[in-house]
Amino acid sequence: MASYVGGREKAMDKTQQTELEAAAFRRLVEHLRKRADVQNIDMMNLAGFCRNCLSNWMEDAAREQGVALTRDEARRHIYGMSYEDWKARHQTQASEAQKQAFEINKPKSPESH
Repeated sequence: MASYVGGREKAMDKTQQTELEAAAFRRLVEHLRKRADVQNIDMMNLAGFCRNCLSNWMEDAAREQGVALTRDEARRHIYGMSYEDWKARHQTQASEAQKQAFEINKPKSPESH
């Protein structure tokens, strides 16, 4: 893979790619923490994933690498607090329209999210 620095192409090694991907992920998590007004159900309806999906993917990746990480620990990493605290502070009641959209758009299998 190549990147462009000062108008010139520079080869990106695997370590740099991993570091950049990790930085982008950290920035996404930070952004989602700041945008607690965006509800998970809206993210699912519009993008097909939510904060819980991210925490599940993190838990899956940890398991694949033999790293001990519980679902609660993964959620705390994504939410910046316990999931229960986040729900109490930020989650609103889903409207009927949101629920209907979710039923139409929800992932068909656990592997898809």
